[in-house]
Amino acid sequence: MQLGFVTAIFGDLKFEEVLKHASEIGFDCVEVMCWPPGTSDREYGGVCHLDCNDFSQSQADDTRALCEKHGVSISALGYYPNPLSHNEEEATVARSHIRKVVDAATKLGLPGINTFIGANQFQSLEENLSHYEKVWPEIIRYAEDRNMRVGIENCPMMIDESWPFGWNLARTPAIWRRMFEIIPSVFFGLNYDPSHLRMQLMDPIAPVYEFGQRIFHSHAKDMRIDVEKLNRLGSLVPPMQRSTAKIPGLGDVNWGKYIGALADVGYDGPVCVEVEDHAFEGSLEKRRKSLEISYRVLRPLIA
Repeated sequence: MQLGFVTAIFGDLKFEEVLKHASEIGFDCVEVMCWPPGTSDREYGGVCHLDCNDFSQSQADDTRALCEKHGVSISALGYYPNPLSHNEEEATVARSHIRKVVDAATKLGLPGINTFIGANQFQSLEENLSHYEKVWPEIIRYAEDRNMRVGIENCPMMIDESWPFGWNLARTPAIWRRMFEIIPSVFFGLNYDPSHLRMQLMDPIAPVYEFGQRIFHSHAKDMRIDVEKLNRLGSLVPPMQRSTAKIPGLGDVNWGKYIGALADVGYDGPVCVEVEDHAFEGSLEKRRKSLEISYRVLRPLIA
């Protein structure tokens, strides 16, 4: 396995500066955020460290040279929009840009990209699955034709603004089974983040054993359930009203068991720290500290 981080935490830095921090701390790789320039749809979204619009082979060569200079590879390109949004313009932009990210990853010689399935927050599960069946087979064929894997992050994106269904269909094992029945392509899998299962009061480790061959990439974010809030608000409120995103080691996920489960199923890909911990926001020093702590927690588990 390779230990990395998601570049969104350094959204105000240039890509080479991100690579420099990664190299100094000791990370092997980074997942590079690739939103269309000038967009900012939510917290931690809208970061563009690599502009995939009209991305040329020359730009790809320059990007790879920077990575070689700092001894840090790219684990994947990441772009997490809502391709099934009730807002058709938003959905159209998302679907188009996913293809551009696929094209850029192809030029970079990467094995895959990461994204969201998306969802219409005002529709039911069955309606969203029907919409998915119309939209996503063509996107996966586009990636498959370019030998590019697509990893779907399992974040529900169920926040106040996206209530009641959330902005991402791919949130539970039951739904993954149906997704993969509809699109059985070996180029279609998961960017697995255990924190999103813990946030839903689920076992974050057991699904690794069923879906191990579908895990293309992993995020390492921790989650702490606030038991007092859970007891006061119940489980039927937006999950982040009773949960707090933390860096690895400061939440409820057992990272030794999680990395052990990945090893058990033969996973040998990237594990990238995703910092969304409000205790480490603000100064560059605080954000770097979040990655240094995460590194010390995970490096002994990932040779």
